[in-house]
Amino acid sequence: MKKHQMSVSKRTLLGRKSKQLRAQKIVPGNVFGKKITSIAVQILQADLIKTYKEAGETGLVEITLDGKNYTVLISNMQKHAVTDNILHVDLHQVDLKEKIHARVPLDIVGIAPAVEQKKGLLLHLLDEIEVEALPTDLPEKISVAITNLKEVGDAIKVSDLNLDKTLTVLTKIEVEVAKIGALLTKDAEKQAAEEAAAKAAAQAQTAAATAAGPLSRRSPGRAWSRAGRSTCSKGAVPRPGSPRRPAPGKPGPFAPAPG
Repeated sequence: MKKHQMSVSKRTLLGRKSKQLRAQKIVPGNVFGKKITSIAVQILQADLIKTYKEAGETGLVEITLDGKNYTVLISNMQKHAVTDNILHVDLHQVDLKEKIHARVPLDIVGIAPAVEQKKGLLLHLLDEIEVEALPTDLPEKISVAITNLKEVGDAIKVSDLNLDKTLTVLTKIEVEVAKIGALLTKDAEKQAAEEAAAKAAAQAQTAAATAAGPLSRRSPGRAWSRAGRSTCSKGAVPRPGSPRRPAPGKPGPFAPAPG
């Protein structure tokens, strides 16, 4: 397995002072392992990015500190959420004769016939798997051929991967890596469009009613004026006990008796 080279140096600025290093495009980090005490180091950001692109988190990297060589794996790279600048990195020193756990990325290869024939969509469900192996047996990536995915529902599981015998898979073998999902049918598209149109119409009706405001409200046999006083509408029956309005030319019940 190829070993990558990277230049590092010991770090004297610790804690919050590490901000001074980041301002100079230098990444603070630590070398750690079972048989060594953690060592604070610093790495030029450009060198770290270059090495990481070549080695990833499973490629062996050789560094030198105080005249001593260390074989490490790049891990736990922390990045700024906005600028994407590297804030910190760990370098895991490994024993080449001792098995370790590592996550290996999966690389989709080829074109699925189901996608090419527009029968379905490719769903990429898993980006990496966890394995156990000697550091020298760790692959930088695992290729996943999807040329056998011909119909909707066809899938590739972890158990289907073509892996070297030196790797022990720790991820559950029934987990799906890639799968062909159904395309949106014309009927489904039509139904979705109708539902969207109905929703838009309902929203427009609600907006119109809100804009009109509470100018008037009507209930059977009664009208409500703007002032909130009720008046009997034409043809309405008065409530029991309420005085009747006298006919034109006739005295009401409370009119004074003629003298």
